[in-house]
Amino acid sequence: MAPAGKGTVYVAAGYNLDWFTRSNIHFIDYTTDHYDFTLYKVKAEDRPGLENLLEQDITVPQYSFRLGYWLNNKADLAIEINYDHVKYVMIQDQVVHMTGYFRGVYYDQDTTLIEDFIRYEHTNGANYAMLNIVKRFNIWHAPNEQHWLSAVGKAGAGFVLPRTDSFIAGHRRNDTYHVAGYVAGVDVGIRYDFLRYFFLETSMKGCIANYADVLLYGDGKASQHWLSAEYIFTLGLQAPLKL
Repeated sequence: MAPAGKGTVYVAAGYNLDWFTRSNIHFIDYTTDHYDFTLYKVKAEDRPGLENLLEQDITVPQYSFRLGYWLNNKADLAIEINYDHVKYVMIQDQVVHMTGYFRGVYYDQDTTLIEDFIRYEHTNGANYAMLNIVKRFNIWHAPNEQHWLSAVGKAGAGFVLPRTDSFIAGHRRNDTYHVAGYVAGVDVGIRYDFLRYFFLETSMKGCIANYADVLLYGDGKASQHWLSAEYIFTLGLQAPLKL
């Protein structure tokens, strides 16, 4: 007997750590400002915010949320809504190559990303919202069936919902959540079910995320894409829809 059967709903929440590949970022605005330039191979980092976890709102750190439904009695196939509050922070004072126009001047040179020129981060979330198919493989269970250990694989796609905090030469914007592109990824991990209704899950997730329409000050827009790796730890609760 599986730890949960068809018709069982589960919900889980936890936190994540993230790593990003370098990204080319294109910035453009011809109306409220005058620029059209690209920064190449920009480095960025996450901002987990876990150091003061018990002293702040639990949604301030990089959190993860899962809502799923088991599709069969073996409880080895599920559909899952998967949301990760991922934070992306461009590293200040790095040197990158810049090409394009900025306020009437053409640049094709290495440039230091000082704060007076540009700050760029998705710290209210780069935010991956995905719909996943989940497959579970039983590894071990106790004779009394109160403890189960399983391998879990997930694959899915969805949209990105960033709220971008940007500053470009005196102009800042940080106010709007916005569907800016798409994300797709796979997730592999270990799940431990215990006492029928509870479970722990830890996993690694790889994604490709494309931000084609990032909002900046005025009519400004940015676009970029990256690959990311994510470590996720969640605690969950599950129960059949009909007890």
